[in-house]
Amino acid sequence: MGSPELKLFGAWFSPFSFRVKLALKLKGIQYEYAEEDLQNKSPELLKYSPVHKKIPVLVHDGKPIVESLIILEYIDETWKQNPLLPEDPYERAMVRFWVTFAEEKFIEALRRALFSEGTKQEKEVKQIAEALEILERELKGKKFFGGETIGFLDIALSWVPAWLGVMEEVASFKVFDSNKFPCFKEWMDNFQEFSITKETFPPRDELLVFFQNFRQLKLASTNSN
Repeated sequence: MGSPELKLFGAWFSPFSFRVKLALKLKGIQYEYAEEDLQNKSPELLKYSPVHKKIPVLVHDGKPIVESLIILEYIDETWKQNPLLPEDPYERAMVRFWVTFAEEKFIEALRRALFSEGTKQEKEVKQIAEALEILERELKGKKFFGGETIGFLDIALSWVPAWLGVMEEVASFKVFDSNKFPCFKEWMDNFQEFSITKETFPPRDELLVFFQNFRQLKLASTNSN
């Protein structure tokens, strides 16, 4: 099920592109994929994402949708099979609350920790640990954040099993401890058991090399300003 008029612009190393790829696969939607070189962005990407000029971009029947979380909602509303969001309005609101929390308190802190050093990084690592403690409590007694099946918040965090360890290694910090966060560890294990996720995760060694180079470039740019 799908449409020849569906095209995704993304990058293999991007956790945000990964979210969209996984959602499309879970729903069994066929699409065309365009790998972008973010150092030399294609005219198509600039046409479809003129404001932020970022990936991912999903183009459906010529209409572009940008920002990964907005794209996920669009996918879920357009293709009803294997729903990611619950039907109940209150439950949907709660999912959106947790997605916002994860985005602002966990994911953004991870990004800042990856591209910082010293006391700045220590501050971000503390924020990540605090966010993980809260997510750990939310996961208690559940297989996934969505219950017994993968839901919207699971997709939003779907990249973590592959990317988190790479980020820790590249930036020389350690925040995840399976003994301290057993529910989160079980969630990652459950997530990685799915054949679809195994097929979609990029190779760890390639991620490692990419983010080592990316971090060096970002730090050099920051230090030169």
